[in-house]
Amino acid sequence: MKMWSGRFRQPLDASFERWQRSFDFDSQLLAEELTASSAYAQALKAAGVLSSEEALSVLKGLKQIGEEAAASPEFLQDDEAEDIHHFVEKRLVKLIGETGKKLHSGRSRNEQIATDLRLFVRSACDSLRNELGDWCATLLRRAEQAGDAAMPAYTHMQRAEPVLVAHWLLAYVEMFLRDASRLADCRARLNLCPLGSGAVAGTTLPLDRRALAAKLAFDAPAANSIDATSDRDFAVEFAQTVSMLSLHLSRWAEEMLLFSTQEYGFLHLPEQFSTGSSAMPQKMNGDLLELVRGKAGRVIGDAVNLMMTVKGLPLAYNKDMQETQQPLFDVAETAINILPLVTLWMNAVRFNFERMGAAAETGYMNAFAAATYLVNRGVPFRSAHECVGKAVQNCLEKGCELQDLPLEELRGLNTAFDQDFYSCLGVQQVLAIHDVPGGTAPARVKQALAEAKQKVEALREGIHAHA
Repeated sequence: MKMWSGRFRQPLDASFERWQRSFDFDSQLLAEELTASSAYAQALKAAGVLSSEEALSVLKGLKQIGEEAAASPEFLQDDEAEDIHHFVEKRLVKLIGETGKKLHSGRSRNEQIATDLRLFVRSACDSLRNELGDWCATLLRRAEQAGDAAMPAYTHMQRAEPVLVAHWLLAYVEMFLRDASRLADCRARLNLCPLGSGAVAGTTLPLDRRALAAKLAFDAPAANSIDATSDRDFAVEFAQTVSMLSLHLSRWAEEMLLFSTQEYGFLHLPEQFSTGSSAMPQKMNGDLLELVRGKAGRVIGDAVNLMMTVKGLPLAYNKDMQETQQPLFDVAETAINILPLVTLWMNAVRFNFERMGAAAETGYMNAFAAATYLVNRGVPFRSAHECVGKAVQNCLEKGCELQDLPLEELRGLNTAFDQDFYSCLGVQQVLAIHDVPGGTAPARVKQALAEAKQKVEALREGIHAHA
């Protein structure tokens, strides 16, 4: 029997009935549905709608449903259930009889799905933040292992200045810590309880909504029943936040792929996360990285899907909102599956520090340091820039580096050059002059590592506080 069949005289068209059901995908919300329904049963008892015996029977029945689902993968199969709410009610009535029908007193599926989805997204935020903690910790560990190894930093895809490898890896730590922070913001905003909102106007029963919210670890009841049942901002915000995370993972994957090519040679792809070619025996392809890069488009597409679904909906609940569930589930599943894999990849990758260091010593990446040398001797920066640019041009014509130019030739460009100029052009000297907070000077990077550790520890402590 349908949950709404009393008003109807004609059965649903069979093809339409199959087409409009959501049970095939929202069945994954069983745990959230059982959790919310258990809290609601206790609220009904407190309101006098259920007796103590009836409430106990309902709670036992809901628990049994969860146990049966855990015991058998085939349990969540029902050709009649419209959605997860209908399925649970049907099963509950079968287990405990007519008392099971009382559980729906004063509530609507509109508030049920809004609650289940908030519980789902909240859990996904916690899972992703936990995985981000592991991911950032791995990046930190590899940064520490890099020690004083140097590499080129790039702008416009061209070699720019030398940096410590640790400094480069810490840039990713900062990037992903921002993602963790955005997930925390999303979690805080969604943590309001829709239960008690009814279909649109609020329940007709004297429910203690604050106690109900607290039972489900929500911060408070949703303030407006219309908004509570029609709001999907939390789903859109979550998808957008994960889109940013996926974008960052894609940028990381792209750089790892570039650096793994023979042209760069900065790292060796881990064989356990790579595949070969069916045609070319010598090939090893970075498939994990390529899929991470590709799945960013999938997640971003899901976020757009969500926005397009809700953009034209009037208040309050509309059946269109059923279409928000699959992209939301896909966003969460995709990201939660990616993060453990990239963490394993990062633990396994081998960096070619010798090749990276050699690349940091060529291509005039000490040119800015050369200009700084002149500035420290009173030459205006614009003049110093022009002078060093001419020196680089001379090097290009001669096929040499700045440190290979004779002092007489340099003094012909600017008399401020002196013999000590050559001592400021080595990689370690160039690194050392970037001695500001956030710079690549070794002492600053050591400090940044310590600060990043504190941030990652704070992230993990915040996750455990919600556990």
